[in-house]
This record gives sequence, C-alpha cells and structure tokens, in this order.
Amino acid sequence: MSVLVVLTVILFLAMRWVGEERGTISFVSLFLNLGLMFITVLFITNGFPPLVITLIASLAISSVNLFFINQMNSKTIVAFIATILTLVIVLLLIFYVVNKLKVQGLGEDELFEMDMYSLKVGIDFVTISSCMIVMSTIGAINDTAMSIASGMNEVYHYDPKISQKELFLSGMRVGRDILGTTTNTLFFAFLGSSLALLIWVKDLNYSVTMILNSKVMAGELASILFSGMGVTLIIPMTGWLMAVKLTSRPKESK
Repeated sequence: MSVLVVLTVILFLAMRWVGEERGTISFVSLFLNLGLMFITVLFITNGFPPLVITLIASLAISSVNLFFINQMNSKTIVAFIATILTLVIVLLLIFYVVNKLKVQGLGEDELFEMDMYSLKVGIDFVTISSCMIVMSTIGAINDTAMSIASGMNEVYHYDPKISQKELFLSGMRVGRDILGTTTNTLFFAFLGSSLALLIWVKDLNYSVTMILNSKVMAGELASILFSGMGVTLIIPMTGWLMAVKLTSRPKESK
C-alpha cells in the first residue's frame, strides 16, 4: 500500500510540474472517474439496467474529462455532443455483434478456475460485455473529440472567413493525424493487458486457429475493433458539429 501511495505522490508532483493548475485538475479527475466507475458497478450489481447505467456513467465521465478539466466552452460542448452521438451508435452495434459472436460471459479457462463459485449472478452477460467495451473506449473518444475541436477552433480563430466545408476538411486532416496513433495506443493497451494470457496459451501449444476462436481472445479482438470504430467515427462527427457551430456564429461588424 505504501508503494502505491508513493507512486500516487510522484504522479501528482509530475502532473503538477508539467501541467501546473491544469495538471492538478487532471489528477483530481482521475479519482473522480474512479469513483464513478465504482458507483457504476454498485448500480449494476443492485439490479439497475446495465446499458442505461453505462450510458449515464459514460456521460458523467465525459463531463469530468471535458467540462471539469477544460471548462465549459464551445469546444467542450461540441466534443460532448459528438461523444453522445458516437456512443449511441457504437453501443447499438456492439450489442448486436457481441450477441452474434457469443463472446459474452467467461471463457473455458476462466470457468475452470471458477468451478467452486456459483455462476448464477442474475446478470445478462451479453449486456455486461457490451458495457465493458463502451467503458473501455470512452476516454479515447473524449480525447479524440477534444483534439479535433481544439484544432478546428484554432484554425477558425486565425482565419474567420474560412468556409464551412474548408473548416470541416481541416478537422478531418487533423483527425487523420490523430487516428493512427490513437488506434495503435488502444491496440497495444488491450493486447498488453492480455500478454500473460498469450504467453500461457503459447505454452499450452494452442494452434493459431484455437487462439483466435477462443472466447477470451475473440472478446479482446472485438474490443480493439470497436474501440477503433468509436475513435474513427468521432472524427467526422466532431468535425461536422464544430464546423457548423463556428461558421454559424454572427459575424462581428467592423
């Protein structure tokens, strides 16, 4: 426990040194989001609809990430609206695909380890799997939306006569630069968390076909793909909303 406290203090000092006041706010937001995650779990385990609770929690986390850290302005409002629209679209697609893939619940290896426990938890694992994927992508979606909105706001600030189409295209160009690094970050984050599992199945001499068709690996790959879809979809969504928002402002009279 003492090691965790030391690491937390080091993180705080580093964020304070680099980000100053904004770094302190970002540090506090980590604990706010952690608290929201615990509250989400409590509501779901007490019988509340998981999808509804996940959407509410995602909006609350987005509010912390956007409004608490960056304050309420045109950029954060657009990023928040784009996040809502993207989450609804992705969640509907996730729920359908997870049901078809049959990756919900526990894999064979996990079931072997949990033989002594009761699996009658009274929760639909299709819904839970969908919620897990959504919650794992919300941070990346917020980050991408805010990056696009900030970039477009700077472009409009220095060229207020730019057309709506050109402003949208500038946002798309910024998005293309972000897309590659963000999707790779998500890819290695998911695979990194499953590194021990990959080493284990390698030692068991599983074939590539068996690995790819296992429930655990299929679920991880589905998470990676849906995360990439969410990050990809948020780019044109934010670009379009931000272009409309900025170009619809009344022009200042000279």
